This record gives sequence, C-alpha cells and structure tokens, in this order.
Amino acid sequence: MTLKEKRERMAQIVDRLKEKYPAAECALEYRGEGWKLLVMGRLSAQCTDKRVNQVCEVLFDRFPTCRALADGELGEIEEIVRSCGLYRTKAANIKESCRILCDEFGGEVPRDMDVLLTFPGVGRKIANLLRGDLYHLPAIVADTHCIRLCERFGMTPRGCKDPVKTEQVMVKLVAPEEQSDFCHRVVLLGREICSARAPQCGACPLRELCAKGKKDGKSEDFS
Repeated sequence: MTLKEKRERMAQIVDRLKEKYPAAECALEYRGEGWKLLVMGRLSAQCTDKRVNQVCEVLFDRFPTCRALADGELGEIEEIVRSCGLYRTKAANIKESCRILCDEFGGEVPRDMDVLLTFPGVGRKIANLLRGDLYHLPAIVADTHCIRLCERFGMTPRGCKDPVKTEQVMVKLVAPEEQSDFCHRVVLLGREICSARAPQCGACPLRELCAKGKKDGKSEDFS
C-alpha cells in the first residue's frame, strides 16, 4: 500500500474502533492527577495495568500527594510496589520523579517530550502517555498491544517489535487528533480479541481492514 492508502485504511480502522469502544479511557486509574499517571506509568513496565491499579490504591492511600511520596521512606515504597516487579528501581524512580516534580515544576507534569525524558525511568512510551492523556497532544503510545496490532494491521514491517519504529510509522498514519485515543482503543481490542497467542479474527470488527484478518479469519498464532 502507498502512504495515502495506509492513511485511508487507518482512518477506517480508527472509525471501527470508535464504534467498538466509544469510551477511550486510560486503563491506569489516575483520576485526573498528572503525578499519579507519571508514577503509574513507571510502575506499569513489565506489569499489568490491573496490578498497577491495585498496588496504587495502597500507595496513594499511604502517600496521597506528590510531596508525600517524594518525602516517603524508600524502603516503605519498595514494599508497597514489590509485586510490580523491578521494585527497587521503580521505587527509587517514582520517589525521585516526585521530588523533581515538586521542586522544579511546582507539582505539574511538563508537556515537553525532551523534558519528560529526563525523568528517571521515563522513556518515550510513558512520555507519550502523559502528553496524550494530560495535554491531548498527538501521541502514539507504542506499548505491546500497539506494536502487535499495528504489525498485524499491515502498517508496520512484518515482525516489527521495535516501539520507536512503531511510533515513527504510526504518527504518519493516524490523524494527530486521534492518536492518543487510538492507542487506548487498541489496548482494549488487544485484550478482548487480538491477543498475542490466540487472536479471534473471526470475531473482530476490523477483520476485512486487517492484513492478518483478511489472510485467515480463524484464530491463529501470529506471534
């Protein structure tokens, strides 16, 4: 497909996803507070959103403000986030990030990509999540679902597992105003229908728009 054809196909995919999932909501329950989304985004690395939400109920009850978490005892934070994996690194990262937010940014998450990338443990995926959800800026959050589905759609190179490459390709194909919500919706589709090991192509509303779906409408391991 040409670039124009891919953009047209993605516009159709975006419309179908809107029909399937009208409410494009972040799976992380940060309740509109930017510092919480920053913390939860960092904890979500190699951890399910469900687990992060559960852990953060306890974490935010114990440390209800950004300042409180910044000043919290590291060992206590480690114990609370232990089940998220890599807990020592993550605990140190979120404590320091909260300190930076409070001391250098007045508690407000910056919107600039280069600035966000200076926060400990923050890569492009988290930075795009913050920019898209908090500031409604164009942002492709190339998590595992986005990477897998965009490859199956036929939009990224076959076998592409690179989040940076996926982001670079998809920012050119998805309309800027649709990018953030598109990423939330592909997470929902990835969990419900287009799983890594057993995609239910026959039940997918995107079947005829998807390279994999058109190839075989039966469940098949495309991983």
